[in-house]
Amino acid sequence: MTLPLVPESLWSIIEPLLPPAPPKPKGGRPPVPARAALTGILFVLRTGIPWEMLPAEMGCGSGVTCWRRLRDWQTLGVWDRLHREFLRQLRDADRIDWSRACMDSSSIAAKRGGAATGPNPTDRGRPGTKRHLITDRRGIPLAFILTGANVHDSVPFEDLLDSIPPIAGKRGRPRRRPAKLHADKAYDHRRCRRACHRRQIKPRIARRGIETSQKLGRHRWVIERSFAWLNRFRRLTVRYERRLDIHHAFTSLACSLICMRALQGRF
Repeated sequence: MTLPLVPESLWSIIEPLLPPAPPKPKGGRPPVPARAALTGILFVLRTGIPWEMLPAEMGCGSGVTCWRRLRDWQTLGVWDRLHREFLRQLRDADRIDWSRACMDSSSIAAKRGGAATGPNPTDRGRPGTKRHLITDRRGIPLAFILTGANVHDSVPFEDLLDSIPPIAGKRGRPRRRPAKLHADKAYDHRRCRRACHRRQIKPRIARRGIETSQKLGRHRWVIERSFAWLNRFRRLTVRYERRLDIHHAFTSLACSLICMRALQGRF
């Protein structure tokens, strides 16, 4: 039996975050239901097909309609709020491990250019986008930042640390700081270690010319697995969107779906 693209466990969380349908006092064609539009968005995210090839028999409306809903909901901050809500529920279930966090980046080709793109030094200078990600000890995505592929990993280091939202779900103050941070030699800079110390985070950053990659790899492998999870969403293996907000929306939605799997104990 085929699993639904929008299960009840997802819809029950996202429905309160969506804006109400606008009134139509003069009548006209009824709008495509929000759940149907979300089904089309998830189908494009998972399969990577172009918007115009969205199957009409799915009942999701046209690809343009689903694209507009994705854009509008991104403008209203729906996708970021959805990610924060899943993180809150994960903390409430005690499934976020704050003892260690991992940080790394991964570059993808940007076929159409746009904001947050740059020449990729690992792809013969072709346009690319770099995805900077920080996860907890188990690989749950806590936050991400998108930059050009030519931006050094250490440049958005502090911004990425500060982009972790305050996560409530337990008694006391919301938490946003891990106890330790593991990162590779690309972050081996004094300012990165100082940034960790200012935030009371113990840095575990590999040192160039001193430590081998295998030692810290015992803890950093989880973020490589998280990148693999993101790449299972075929729309994210290559950046097809020229608009940064659309690509950000897809990435945020994918992080939410990974959090949903963690909440269900599926990894």
